[in-house]
Amino acid sequence: MEAVAFLVGLVVGSGAMAWKARRQRRHWQRLLNQVPGDITQKDLSVQSQMRQALAHLSNRQAEAEAQLAMYEQVLELAPIGYVHVDGENHLLMFNREARSLLKVSDWTPGGDRLFLEVVRSYELDLLIQQTRYQQQSYHREWRFFPHAADADEIISQNPQTLKAYSLPLPDGDVGVFVENRQVLLELTQSRDRWMSDLAHELRTPLTSIQLVVETLVERLDGPMKGWVERLLPETQRLVSLVQDWLELSHLESQETLTTEPIHLQELIESVWQTLDPLAQQKSVGVRYRQSDELDQELVVEGDNSRLYRVFLNLLDNAIRYSPPGGTIHVQAQLISQPQSGDRVQIQVIDEGSGFAVADLPHVFERLYRGDPGRGRNAEAHSATTAPTSTGSGLGLAIVKQIVLAHRGTIHADNDPKTGGACLTLELPAASFS
Repeated sequence: MEAVAFLVGLVVGSGAMAWKARRQRRHWQRLLNQVPGDITQKDLSVQSQMRQALAHLSNRQAEAEAQLAMYEQVLELAPIGYVHVDGENHLLMFNREARSLLKVSDWTPGGDRLFLEVVRSYELDLLIQQTRYQQQSYHREWRFFPHAADADEIISQNPQTLKAYSLPLPDGDVGVFVENRQVLLELTQSRDRWMSDLAHELRTPLTSIQLVVETLVERLDGPMKGWVERLLPETQRLVSLVQDWLELSHLESQETLTTEPIHLQELIESVWQTLDPLAQQKSVGVRYRQSDELDQELVVEGDNSRLYRVFLNLLDNAIRYSPPGGTIHVQAQLISQPQSGDRVQIQVIDEGSGFAVADLPHVFERLYRGDPGRGRNAEAHSATTAPTSTGSGLGLAIVKQIVLAHRGTIHADNDPKTGGACLTLELPAASFS
């Protein structure tokens, strides 16, 4: 009886073992079916094929780890700073250039330190949070003041202008590239000082030359008068360039603004009256419109003469690049910002050829000349009319400086409806009339 029970148990146990073995082989086969066919030899047993697959995967993992280590080494030695934080703001990677730019010497890889514990930069932390929550790339330029333990160290460490570019990564991680803009800023300031000094030196002799040329135009006859008449607009252009540069220098010196409530529509109409003779040459009109939900006129807080210059430049450009018979659209709306104060957003839109995409980041730079095609289009449109103005290349730079002096913002884009240029500025709102 005991022998029978033993045999029955042996059979049941053997069957169970065989069932488990078949089940295991089927599981391995399913795994092998997911492996590319050229990795394993099909004439081998399942166990042998599995060992081959595991060996291959081990090699692939080693290759991936070696490649990752190479990329990390490249980032470590890159001439641009790189910072990588996880979803909880722990600092995962902090390459050599970033440590140098952000004045950090006590960080070691593999630690569990928070970003703000290592880097004392509120601006950079805000950029990281914004990127994580919005899941969009952003960039920011700011003045970085290194952390110092005492007053002597504060004096010895000069602040730097840095610019950061962020990108969202999986699992809430954020990567940030940081570059040093201090050298470029100093070169730009040096160039601007040199140009300002030159403009001061040229102002008096150019004014004298202009007076002489104007006098000669009135007194000469024949072929000589034609030559002098050709010289006059070029002289006026140089005088305008010098005056514009000097005005830009005055604005940068933080000249005090005389602010008052300004009715926006009245300001636009006043500027248009000045430009109306130029607009009539091309049969160009202007259309002012503010948000439908507003039943009162928008009022901004600003310096009347300075804002007059802003809209004079913007509308003059819009006329210059508008086709004959076109319309310039000026759209305004109130943007409520309880914490920082209400703002008035104004858009100046023309129906011309718009900006080249490559020019958009540079249109407010001094002496920057955009895509020649835009200029050629403007000339083609106005071939039968007198030119509106030659332009000094400083108009939009002056516009931006005035807007910044009013604690406002301005940026350029192309309007999706008209295809023309769209200049959008925001200014502090005053009160309704």
